[in-house]
Amino acid sequence: MSELMRRRTLLTALAAGTAVAATGVGTATAQACKAAVKKPTTVAYIEVNDHSMLSAGKYTLANDGRQVIDIAVIFAANINFNTSTRKAYLSFNPQVTNVLTNRATQIKPLQDKGIKVTLSILGNHQGAGFANFPDKASAEAFAQELADAVATYGLDGIDFDDEYVEYGNNGTGQPNADSFIWLVQALRRKMPAGKLITLYDIGPASTRLVSGSQSIRETFDYAWYPYYGGWGVPHGPTDKAKLSPAAVSYTATSQSTAASLAQRTVTEGYGTFLTYNLTEANTATYMSAFTQKLYGKNTIYTP
Repeated sequence: MSELMRRRTLLTALAAGTAVAATGVGTATAQACKAAVKKPTTVAYIEVNDHSMLSAGKYTLANDGRQVIDIAVIFAANINFNTSTRKAYLSFNPQVTNVLTNRATQIKPLQDKGIKVTLSILGNHQGAGFANFPDKASAEAFAQELADAVATYGLDGIDFDDEYVEYGNNGTGQPNADSFIWLVQALRRKMPAGKLITLYDIGPASTRLVSGSQSIRETFDYAWYPYYGGWGVPHGPTDKAKLSPAAVSYTATSQSTAASLAQRTVTEGYGTFLTYNLTEANTATYMSAFTQKLYGKNTIYTP
């Protein structure tokens, strides 16, 4: 997925940034902090073609002990197209397969720390996408594949990223008004309560959340802005606690910009903060820039 490593990054970074405070000491005891609900929710996408999922579990808040990352997203499985059957199907490349089939060492250790692990689904240049299922039955069939993957590999949910589809390729249809609604409604029915459905706010599917009297806006547990280094309120739930208008890349967004976006998240009352491309490198200094703004604490790295 080398092309995916060049995911969208705003070339013009925010000029303003606030210096990281020197201390992460809180007034509550560590035990009380661990018991408290941690808000905002911090999300990290991990490119498993190149990096380990376990990196998500190596960061805690100073004098606190809670994990910095609340949701770790496996990036990414694909929606592919079978030209013989004319149907979309769920596909895993070797690296994603390795993570899923080795859940005991790649997924469960994160879940044991309280981190939710979800699977991102991405287009694959074959024309099959979330927005062009021709009928409800085909959307239901793909939703079943997603629900089965969540059950089989003990995942905490599914993330939709409507990129790299190339709608129309292989004679597939163009986006229609009902396809994504059918898919998300079916997935919600098929997964157990408490499983997450999240939206990476990009592509034709992201603008097709309402059709007639049907709406899936509130079906999503979270939605986030897709352009790293920038700010924009995403489509999705109306509850600000479930939205991340900020998006930062550990490898392409400056530390000062990350801090500024984190401060804006808190100031404007949003409850989610999206990060991308967490690597194996010790990123505690970078994380501290935004955790100081989000939680008033520095980040501690534990190898």
